[in-house]
Amino acid sequence: MARRSIDIAFTKAKVAVFIDGCFWHGCPEHGTQPRANADWWAVKLRRNMVRDAETDDLLSLASWRVLRFWEHEDTQSVADRICSVVQAPVNPDTARKA
Repeated sequence: MARRSIDIAFTKAKVAVFIDGCFWHGCPEHGTQPRANADWWAVKLRRNMVRDAETDDLLSLASWRVLRFWEHEDTQSVADRICSVVQAPVNPDTARKA
């Protein structure tokens, strides 16, 4: 399995935060498909999205709460959401649904 990195890890709270770039992670609102070498890029970007889902699943199975945000999201809203999850008590039944 390829190496994967959490953008921000709150290890004590077991919260993994990812800030995904619209191009690289296929944002439905702002993601674009390059015209040059389009077939190669389509495979590459799809693989990124599959890897993101795999990463989320692996972390969830290890009892981490996973948060993903798009690069264009309001920073204050993102920070507020992160704080609320990090400060929330961990319920084993809902930990995989953060």
